[in-house]
Amino acid sequence: MHLRTRHVLNRAFTGLGYVATSIMAGALLVLLVPIFVRGAGAIVFRGTVEFRRYLFEQEGRGDREAVHNEIAHARAARAPVYAMLAEAEKEIATAPLTRQRELRSALAELRDAIRELLGPDPGQRTPVLLRQQYGQTRWDRALVKLHEVLYTETWDYSDPSGMGRKVYVPRAEAFTGLGVTALFPYVETHLSAMLRPRLTLYWGFLTDDSRDAHFFGGIMPELLGTFYLTVGAMLIAIPLGVLTAIYLAEYAGDNMAVRFLRSCMSTLAGVPSIVFGLFGLAFFINTLHVSHSKSVLAGSLTLALLVLPTVIRASEEAIRAVPHTYREAALSLGASTWRTVCTVVLPAALPGILTGIVISMGRAAGETAPIIFTAAVSVGVPLKLWEVFNHPTPALSWNIYNVSTEHEAVDEIRHVQFGMVCVLVGLVLLLNLTAIMLRARIARKLKG
Repeated sequence: MHLRTRHVLNRAFTGLGYVATSIMAGALLVLLVPIFVRGAGAIVFRGTVEFRRYLFEQEGRGDREAVHNEIAHARAARAPVYAMLAEAEKEIATAPLTRQRELRSALAELRDAIRELLGPDPGQRTPVLLRQQYGQTRWDRALVKLHEVLYTETWDYSDPSGMGRKVYVPRAEAFTGLGVTALFPYVETHLSAMLRPRLTLYWGFLTDDSRDAHFFGGIMPELLGTFYLTVGAMLIAIPLGVLTAIYLAEYAGDNMAVRFLRSCMSTLAGVPSIVFGLFGLAFFINTLHVSHSKSVLAGSLTLALLVLPTVIRASEEAIRAVPHTYREAALSLGASTWRTVCTVVLPAALPGILTGIVISMGRAAGETAPIIFTAAVSVGVPLKLWEVFNHPTPALSWNIYNVSTEHEAVDEIRHVQFGMVCVLVGLVLLLNLTAIMLRARIARKLKG
């Protein structure tokens, strides 16, 4: 090949590499920026007086006098709303009998919408569910509930094609002729006075327990459960993986048994993760009985099997990359093979081994399928260290799926969903960044 042609091809491939890198970086930004922006909304948001009342009454946080003053001002702004509702009851009682039933049904729906927005009516018995004891704790959700107070949802089938379309009808039209129609403009213009929103920094999202199926509280049980499962898996996978890599790189020959072993490892690396979950349930729980049912131990064992091929492959490649002269120099000084491996080969291969380990940790932290049958539950409390052998745990990966698809009020807790995703993605990115920094630091030390 001519030198000029080679230069042209080099420039072309370099340009393609830059273009591919730019496209990948752009795709990552498009994917990650919305996650982090919306995920940050779980910690930084406009909280209402209902949120501060919840923190004071349920978590014991906040200044008593300040919270009580805010509640008093909010109740004063809400008093006309309840007065108009009470007056509407009297007006309906004097309405024609043919219209009373329709008006009572509309008033009951209006009361329910007001209750979801502002909390239970004054004098009402305290509801059992925590979510019914408070109004909207976040201003963005309060605006959604305000729309539900002002409008009713219906469908218009007037189109000749027969395709219906959703329309919103002002709720005030159902109360034409009654004084309660003044309630709707009052709620719209005085909502801020009734809920008193202000910018809130809620670090409790990371440190509090979940309450009432993630309507309130934080994700501490999920964070701790993910930590237990990931660390437990790596405590099992690292010794097995590194020792296997040492055997394959330093002791094993090129025979049929070793080739079969390598083939098995390659096959394991391509097995779907759900298969590992079913195997963990059948083998670790039903056969070995490592626990009575789901447990952190069973989940860690299953995750260890999942990441084991990655640890072995990365460690073996790192060991093989160590120059052969290192081994020859150590052996010539009288060191045994094992001593040479421990004192010369492994330190030189440490950057590559650590990279494989940390990447495996990131995968273990983000896996969902292997822990569905072996360790994960939807709701739980933070486990003590000695409880990991017999108790299941919530975990970020499983609970992200659960609150995004199976929760009874998916739209109500969007901030929790994005907050969990943000924390999990940040955790995986942090692990990978740690691997890069460790590798660079150790490499510099080895170079002297």
